[in-house]
Amino acid sequence: MVQKESKAFPAASGTRIPFALALSALAGCADAIGFLEFSQLFMSFMSGNTTRFGAAVSLGDWSMATRVGSTIALFSFGAFLGTLIAAAVGYWRLAVLLTLQAALLSIGLVMPRGPFAFPLHAYPIVLALGMQNAVLQDEDGRSLALTYVTGAVVRFGTGLANLLLGHPSPSFWIQAPLWAALTAGAVAGGLLHSAFGEQAFLVPAVVAALLAAAALVLTLAHGDGPLVSGPRAPAPDAAASAPPVA
Repeated sequence: MVQKESKAFPAASGTRIPFALALSALAGCADAIGFLEFSQLFMSFMSGNTTRFGAAVSLGDWSMATRVGSTIALFSFGAFLGTLIAAAVGYWRLAVLLTLQAALLSIGLVMPRGPFAFPLHAYPIVLALGMQNAVLQDEDGRSLALTYVTGAVVRFGTGLANLLLGHPSPSFWIQAPLWAALTAGAVAGGLLHSAFGEQAFLVPAVVAALLAAAALVLTLAHGDGPLVSGPRAPAPDAAASAPPVA
């Protein structure tokens, strides 16, 4: 059986890296807005939510435990759903997933607020940011850490060590710019929330829509060319021996 080539858009670093930096900044912006708007609930930083979940359980604060626990579960479901959609649509994945992300970031503004334990108005934003992690992968087939910095900081540190050992990962150097982009986005998100409150979510929604349009134009213009479709590769975070997904 002949395997199809992967359509891991975008394949070339000249397109993948700018999209990665823009998406990381978008995630930082949305996370900061959500953190300030939703009583210090993280939209994409699940390490922080996990610590809060553990602390809430230890204190018997079941309302808080439900609040952050449901957020963690939905974020994970977003990554799950995004990976399936990416596999289904092939090299259209970036345009499709970013369009969905723009819609979800906007829908959150009209959702009912819900009780404290179930912040319904935050769930679309959390789902959107979970899906974002299925969009891009590095040269090693791993998901790029677009919505959190722990992975980026660790990979940069280990990459520096491996550089001294003489066998660095070809993509380790992008981890520092990803951290900087997410940090800059978080600063922008804080300023936007101070000025516009919850309506500030429209800014990352518009940015996601513009990136979706750019991805669509690139895909239509280049199709299976090197700027869009990569060589044989599994889906992000799949085993190296896994077949291409589309």
